[in-house]
Amino acid sequence: MHELLEIDWVLTMTSTSNKLVLYNYFRSSAAYRVRIAMNLKGLDYDYLPVHLTREGGMQFKESYTALNPQQLVPLLDDDGFQLSQSLAIIEYLDEKFPTIRLLPDSMQGRARVRQLTLSIACDIHPLQNLRVLKYLTGKLGLNEDDKAEWIKNWLALGLAALEADLVRAPTRGKFCFGDTPTMADCALVPQLFSATRFNIDTQAYPTLRSIYEACEALPEFAAAHPARQPDSE
Repeated sequence: MHELLEIDWVLTMTSTSNKLVLYNYFRSSAAYRVRIAMNLKGLDYDYLPVHLTREGGMQFKESYTALNPQQLVPLLDDDGFQLSQSLAIIEYLDEKFPTIRLLPDSMQGRARVRQLTLSIACDIHPLQNLRVLKYLTGKLGLNEDDKAEWIKNWLALGLAALEADLVRAPTRGKFCFGDTPTMADCALVPQLFSATRFNIDTQAYPTLRSIYEACEALPEFAAAHPARQPDSE
C-alpha cells in the first residue's frame, strides 16, 4: 500500500509525482489513525519517516519545521498541498476519495462519529503525548512512577467514559457506529494500542475491546499496526 522514502524532506515537496506522501512515525497514534484511513480507502502513498526520538527528534529539524511549524506528525502532501492534524487529513481524504466513506451520510451520523473521534483525539490522546510526558519528567521533575500514574489516571478516565457512551449508544454496531468502520474506529484502535503500551488493562472495557478486535480482524487495520511499519524498531 505504501513505499518508504529515504529522501530529503524539502526535495519531496518539489517532486513532480502526484502520489500522496505521508510524513509518519510508526508509533504515533495520530499517524496510525491516518494509516488506517488510507488503507481502508485503498490509497497508495509514499511513507516518509520522521523519527520523534532519534537524533534529538527529527521533527525539530529545520527542514521539517519549514514544512510543519507544529513539529508534529502526521503531515500529508498531496501534490504540493500540505495538511497537518490527523482528523483534518482523514476528512480531507474522505471528501477527495468518497468511494469508501469514513463519515456517515446523515448529518446526525457525521456529528456522532466526530463526537466519538474527538473524545479520543482531544480528551485522551493529548495527555499521553510524547511532548507532554517529556515536560512532566523534565521541567516538572516527575519520576517514572509518577509519570505512569499520570498516564493511568487520564487514560482510565477517558476510556471509562467512552465505554459508558458506547454501551448505551443505539447507533453502535460491530464498530463504533454501525457495522462498517468509520473515522471513530480509526481513532479507537491506536488509542487502545497505546493504552496497552502503558500497561492499562483494556479488558476493563469490554465494549471497546469488542470493537477493537473487530477492527483488528480487518487487513486494513492490521497493515497499519506500528510493528508492521518500515521504520519500526
